[in-house]
Amino acid sequence: MGRDWRRTDDRSGLPRHRRPGAAPAPGRTHTRAVRLAHRHLPAPVGVVTRLVVLGSGSKGNALAIEYAGDTLLVDVGFSAREIRRRAAAAGVSLERVVGIALTHEHGDHTSGAPLLARDLDAPVICSGGTWARLRHKLGKARHAPLSMTTPVELGPFRIESAETSHDAMEPVALAISSPAASIGVAYDLGRPTAAVRYLLRNRTALVLEANHDDVLLRTSGYPPVVQQRIAGAGGHLSNRVAAELLADLVHPQLAVVVLAHLSVRCNTPEHAHDAIAPALTAAGFAGVLHVASQGDPTGPFTLGRQTERSVIPARA
Repeated sequence: MGRDWRRTDDRSGLPRHRRPGAAPAPGRTHTRAVRLAHRHLPAPVGVVTRLVVLGSGSKGNALAIEYAGDTLLVDVGFSAREIRRRAAAAGVSLERVVGIALTHEHGDHTSGAPLLARDLDAPVICSGGTWARLRHKLGKARHAPLSMTTPVELGPFRIESAETSHDAMEPVALAISSPAASIGVAYDLGRPTAAVRYLLRNRTALVLEANHDDVLLRTSGYPPVVQQRIAGAGGHLSNRVAAELLADLVHPQLAVVVLAHLSVRCNTPEHAHDAIAPALTAAGFAGVLHVASQGDPTGPFTLGRQTERSVIPARA
């Protein structure tokens, strides 16, 4: 059984030499934790956040967020060896991984977690339901439990969550903030609930599922029951619904949108881009739109005071 990350003798759940910032003290009240979570100091001049989608699609999903030498992994749905290979190819350092955040227990989001948590000595940040489903695989890994009301703070990162309607045990969407930027990550949504919409508001970057095209799903050859599961509340977000959601989330500071978790059989990068780019443009989006690749890293995207903005490319 893994130890709760807060019950270590140094209170951070991390070795002393790898703690870039103090974690919340044990026993802190709910109100106090929430209040402190909104006291990030501004990023020092020139210090930015880097976002790299290591890969995303039906066969595996993983991304990395870096700030001031610290790295947070979000979903690790490839083998540990493949995560390391992709990180090296993208210039992502795994020397100071402060945690591994998981959205839910399905293998295309978690297959690398057992070895990486052990080898990197990193706590696993996830809901209680996800932990219950994975704890037999995670061995002695430390658990940093996610709450839907109280953020988790590890190093320079604040991690907030909202439960989604996907057919898993307590799946979540995530919002990860550093002093320089704030990133929303929402895979396997099923439906964009009010809680998820609220969580994703006012972020610097969004990594959002655009799983299937409605027509390609109907002509995919999948049995009707499978099609209903994919398109239903417990399934995945279509390009059409993703476009509607993103249009509602546009604001002046939104700099990067990455479309993720595309179905190999029921979507293409061209279908996803062409369904969503017009909605973003109509909503006044002035950032960059990319479609994540399954086979290779996408990024890095530099976020913060030096974030570069440009018009939506013809196709990402």
